[in-house]
Amino acid sequence: MKILMVLTSHDKLGNTGHKTGFWLEELAAPYYVFKDAGAEITLASPQGGNPPLDPKSNEPDFQTEQTHRFEADSAAMAQLASTVRLDSVSQADYDAVFYPGGHGPLWDLAEDKHSIALIEAFLAANKEVAFVCHAPGVLRHVKTPAGKPLVEGKKVTGFTNTEEEAVGLTEIVPFLVEDELIAKGGIYSKGADWSSYVVSDGLLITGQNPMSSTATAEQLIKQLAE
Repeated sequence: MKILMVLTSHDKLGNTGHKTGFWLEELAAPYYVFKDAGAEITLASPQGGNPPLDPKSNEPDFQTEQTHRFEADSAAMAQLASTVRLDSVSQADYDAVFYPGGHGPLWDLAEDKHSIALIEAFLAANKEVAFVCHAPGVLRHVKTPAGKPLVEGKKVTGFTNTEEEAVGLTEIVPFLVEDELIAKGGIYSKGADWSSYVVSDGLLITGQNPMSSTATAEQLIKQLAE
């Protein structure tokens, strides 16, 4: 079983002067769900190399058993330091793709033609695609073969407007994940803020927030086993 994980290369939080990137727990928790299930994992990002970590995600309040495990894992850290370039990967080499969140993906992956084409290629090959937290926003330009928005008529979730409000970034992000999924015709639903909530609709799996990352990864493994 081979799983591709796609991380952001974007490190600027709008014009705030603060840094952003990927959210550590949303990489670490799924990484070990996959690893412990025997999967071979490849990490990719638009620019390749070492992707930017959202510094906030490594503050004590947001560290978990899995983030500690990841940071103590020299093989995992080496993989992270040398992600492959997104334009060099092919869906043919993998069984599924997983996108961790963080705010970074809203700026780069959501608009990245290679990412869009890759997701469409996975779905065309009848392979699962999974996204957690802000990563469902990456679907905004992904289309069906008929040219319709991928999420149209599909059950989806993602970071809520109220969660974005709670972290004070409503006016900073290029778009709100909840609003965008609804605007594209998605059948959006959500759990309580900061609780684990995952939605699966066919090959498409989405999780609401960082607390949903383990369950989103477990759902992907479950579907791959079916």
